Amino acid sequence: MTKAKPAKKPASRPKKKTPRGVTLLIGTRKGAWFFSSDAARKSWRVDGPHFLGNIINHIVRDTRGGGTLLMAAKTGHLGPTIFRSTDKGKRWKEAARPPAFAKAENGRAVDHSFWLSPGHASEPKVWWAGTSPPGLFVSTDDGVSWDSVDGLNENPMYGKWNPPDAGTPDGALLNQILIDPRDASHMYLATSTAGVFESRDRAKSWRPLNKNVEASFMPDPYPEFGQDAHYIALSPAMPDRIYQQNHCGIYRVDRPNEKWERIGNAMPKTVGDIGFTILPHPREPDIAWVFPMDGSTVWPRTSPDGKPAVYRTRDAGKSWERQDRGFPKKQGWFTVKRQAFCRDDTKPVGLYLGTTGGEVWASTNEGARFTQIAAHLPEIYSLEAVERL
Repeated sequence: MTKAKPAKKPASRPKKKTPRGVTLLIGTRKGAWFFSSDAARKSWRVDGPHFLGNIINHIVRDTRGGGTLLMAAKTGHLGPTIFRSTDKGKRWKEAARPPAFAKAENGRAVDHSFWLSPGHASEPKVWWAGTSPPGLFVSTDDGVSWDSVDGLNENPMYGKWNPPDAGTPDGALLNQILIDPRDASHMYLATSTAGVFESRDRAKSWRPLNKNVEASFMPDPYPEFGQDAHYIALSPAMPDRIYQQNHCGIYRVDRPNEKWERIGNAMPKTVGDIGFTILPHPREPDIAWVFPMDGSTVWPRTSPDGKPAVYRTRDAGKSWERQDRGFPKKQGWFTVKRQAFCRDDTKPVGLYLGTTGGEVWASTNEGARFTQIAAHLPEIYSLEAVERL
């Protein structure tokens, strides 16, 4: 008689990760605040101010496992510097050697660090920083010390790429650093003086990537470089797709193509395609959001006609739909800076924007409705959404 085999145990299903909620890392002209939500992102707990009275340009959390928080600050006593925390923001320590140009000829000195980026997943202690005036800096010890990157900062073309009389009201900027998640050597930069640049050798050399991007303020409206790239973002779901919100429109390029397409031409003509930020969906490469501003003759940089709205594309820029539910229907003169519009990775995606009037607005349903979750903060410079601290 054959002995019956014991029944196989059903394979155990992986446990679902319990949602923890979101923390908004808020940098302002007068300090930093952390707003942390419940799991449903309905209620928010406030932690702050931190570094009250100091300019906080950017706060970023390392999502590669270490959890380090870095803060780009401009303080009255220490000047431009980086602070770091390894205990979720309870205690902070200044970097031992903040970003500084190796050669300070012609009076070039870091005014402030504007942008912080964790390095590639294969380089867990590496961070990158972009400054004003435009400069690229790297840390290989988790933000403790920073070195100037000669491939950009000492490039023979630096003076032409970054003329001293060009820039934004807050100074000329290196305002984005992106790393191809598939290749640590493949990097992109966005600048306010020369547009977008690409490196294939981990920042040793750079070349402009601005074909077909307008610079209406230049004698040649389509130069090799000279554009003001307000914001660039790789699609997490399709890293060869780059979205760009430029001073002169909304663009997209699908690499290895070199020529950008002005997808902002599909925006309503009464609204236009001028703004500061563009946010790709974390899982759907054809979905992205922008927050338009009035780019008419006097460039007030406020919501067109005082009617704030987010616009979403679901077809990679072929069409756009208005999302304004919850915002003021009139007299809403929002100004949202390039680092102050962000999203989380939750399902559904949460969108968050901070205004120069100190308000924070949130949508937990991909823009279907917005709710004001904060008011009366100082002028908001940056927002980052991370898993709740």
